[in-house]
Amino acid sequence: MQPIRSFLLATLLMLPLAAPNQAFGKYPEKPIRVLVGFPAGGSADIVARMVTEAVAKDSPFEFVIENRTGAGGNIAFEGTANAAPDGYTLLFSTPGVAINPSLYRKVNFTQADFTPVALVGEAPLMFMVRPTLGINTLQDLIKAGKKDPEAIRFASSGNGSSSHLAAEVFRSMSGMQYLHVPYRGGGAAITDLIGGRVDMTVLPIAESMPYVNDGKLLALGQSGARRSGIAPKIPTIAEGGVEGYSVTTWYMLLGPKNLPQPIVQDLYQAFNRALNAPGLKKSLEARGVDVINAGPEQASDFLAKQSASWAKAIEASGTKLD
Repeated sequence: MQPIRSFLLATLLMLPLAAPNQAFGKYPEKPIRVLVGFPAGGSADIVARMVTEAVAKDSPFEFVIENRTGAGGNIAFEGTANAAPDGYTLLFSTPGVAINPSLYRKVNFTQADFTPVALVGEAPLMFMVRPTLGINTLQDLIKAGKKDPEAIRFASSGNGSSSHLAAEVFRSMSGMQYLHVPYRGGGAAITDLIGGRVDMTVLPIAESMPYVNDGKLLALGQSGARRSGIAPKIPTIAEGGVEGYSVTTWYMLLGPKNLPQPIVQDLYQAFNRALNAPGLKKSLEARGVDVINAGPEQASDFLAKQSASWAKAIEASGTKLD
């Protein structure tokens, strides 16, 4: 009997060591595709890679970023909505998933087609003009746009992007007008802005600050409710005279609807550990991202509120895209 008791004791002693890995069960058994609706090198792509790489270091997960660009993110959104709910196709989303069902006349997904997993964080956008434009303040910009509706050529990172909609909300609240020139990503918009082919852009703060700091672009204001830690001297849009204005871009991990709860929880636990780690949090904050790190229920509530808020703003602006 002694050998049996010794074997049982040894087995019991080993159980606590095995327990953490057992929580993941058989998932994942292969790499996980993470769809991003915008080009490589843009803010969404960079943040997605930063976060998933940090998560992979401390979990059984392996992620492969797949940039499915076009249609304001709709291709990536529909790709996720139509994917099998097995945990091997996820979406690293920006606000378009909440915006586009109200903005576009026809999309093939609704909020009900997604399972929120984790809300990573949010970041303000920067309103910028080329220095040779002769506009130095937000009020200068508003006056120019009111005087001539086509005087300001506004370069967005694409129809339906947070860049585009942040400017649309600004237009509806300030009364200024502009000529919208959509691009396929923020990088192309910045290139043409510096080259003088357009006059203004609105892009995530991390993409913007290198050009502002180098003097290649002039920042007029940032879109959040408070000043970002990486741009403390640049006023908010509200401080610039458009009271009540606050629009941010945000980052959320979603899966298709009916994603099993054990998979949702395993994913969130891994993301939660990574986002609580000082290294990743500091890196994200250096890019202007305010880390929220909210779980599935909070992410779901946030998405519902964002969808309702954007639906109201889009209806007020009268903007519709085909």
